[in-house]
Amino acid sequence: MRRQRSGLNFTKRKKKINMEIVKEVSVWAVEIAITLLLAFTFVYFIGLRTSVVGQSMAETLHSGDEILVNRFIYKVTNPKPNDIIVFLPNGNEKSHYYVKRVVAVPGDTVLIENGVLYVNGELLEEEIDVASIEEAGLASEEITLASDEFFVLGDNRNNSEDSRYANIGNIKKEHIIGKAWFRIAPWGDMGFL
Repeated sequence: MRRQRSGLNFTKRKKKINMEIVKEVSVWAVEIAITLLLAFTFVYFIGLRTSVVGQSMAETLHSGDEILVNRFIYKVTNPKPNDIIVFLPNGNEKSHYYVKRVVAVPGDTVLIENGVLYVNGELLEEEIDVASIEEAGLASEEITLASDEFFVLGDNRNNSEDSRYANIGNIKKEHIIGKAWFRIAPWGDMGFL
């Protein structure tokens, strides 16, 4: 029979590592990292949230509407006619985001004559109802778009600061933030654009 010593015992005891717990903690850590990466990717590329300023896109969008912007799509493809894009005019970082509809793409010619929009010499058949254009601006003479330029107009053609005016002009692809794809507010109008 061994006799127990009384007093303090300073010998090291070996601790057993429970491998099941280590394995479970590792799995949780990897799952959390993947979830955070997916959330960041989603928010960065297709979750940019911005507000519409002004009535230039009425009846499609109204001032104060909150929209989500897909920043990824135009990294792999170009905007198409009828896309609603979000951009910074002339790349001005201090400006608010502008929201307008693409009516002409690189290589197209644009002319507004007698209140009507012509693209490549043909009357543009629009998918939305728009009023006759009162002010042709720069498009009163034919404009040919360069290989990286887009011509945009607001849906509310007579109350829109868009490509017809020199302070906006043709939109360069590098100044396009992304495509407006979903309205999140107001709740009653929520949905895809």
